Amino acid sequence: MAGKGAARGELAGAEAAIAYFEGEFRPLADARVNVMTHAFLYGTATFEGVRAYWNAEDGQLYALKLREHLERLRSSCKILLMDPLPDVDALEKIIIELLKRNNFKEDVYVRPSVYKSTAAIGVRLHNLQNDTYVVALPFGDYIDTASGIRCATVSTRRTSDLAIPARAKVVGNYVNSAFSKSEAGLNGFDEGIVLTESGKVSEGSAENIFMVRGGALVSPGVNDDILEGITRAGIMEIAAELGVRVVERQIDRSELYIADEIFLVGTGAQVSPVIEVDHRKVGTGEIGAITRKIQDRYFDAVRGKLPQYRHWVTPIY
Repeated sequence: MAGKGAARGELAGAEAAIAYFEGEFRPLADARVNVMTHAFLYGTATFEGVRAYWNAEDGQLYALKLREHLERLRSSCKILLMDPLPDVDALEKIIIELLKRNNFKEDVYVRPSVYKSTAAIGVRLHNLQNDTYVVALPFGDYIDTASGIRCATVSTRRTSDLAIPARAKVVGNYVNSAFSKSEAGLNGFDEGIVLTESGKVSEGSAENIFMVRGGALVSPGVNDDILEGITRAGIMEIAAELGVRVVERQIDRSELYIADEIFLVGTGAQVSPVIEVDHRKVGTGEIGAITRKIQDRYFDAVRGKLPQYRHWVTPIY
């Protein structure tokens, strides 16, 4: 299952880490921005979260779907009117070099970000300079992956594509996620499930969602204001290999109450089984068989243990 690292949701090792900032590698402590930076003032930045998994048997660190993340970052930059767009090949080389310089021998979280770096007052996207940074730090579980989590549907609605597009990982949009996460957390739940403006299931606070009904794997489609998840796509690939039918369609909130199984997925969440929604047990209240099979296959794949999924991972050393 998930390897050891920092405490859940926490980043450790910052005092010794090396970052990429303003075109050079430097100590993370020296990677600082002016408080007048546009991205700091208005959230005008985009980012990716990339995991790299340590395989002790291979003595190798494997970056998961690195290029796919960077291509999505480039798409997000296009939506945010960032010019020039980042060079995927160049950024991939920077991240590989950064991981080597930090010499990690444990699971790692990598966050490349392109941000509006101009120091300026004024809400806009145009006529602003962009810059790039990359940080990489040890990282454990973001949410529980072993025993199952309790979720609640929250009152905060997912921002629509006509507001802040969810398919772009816009930093400012994560205030929407923070409202959702805190509402669930302060009410005693582990995670929130967010609905669209029309009341259909969209995502977790920062994760895509799957449910199992009648042996099929069901997920909201890309038009339900979801992030077009890279882990989500990988789970669909695993399901196909296991012979599990995948259906993309709208899901009502009440359908979650009668689902056989539910799990959340994402770079941070990995594959996190849901055992309760709105005080109702999911299925028997235990982790279901399909969820377990997918989860086991996923954790083997991300550590480079399965030849059929070697195209997912980039060896660093």
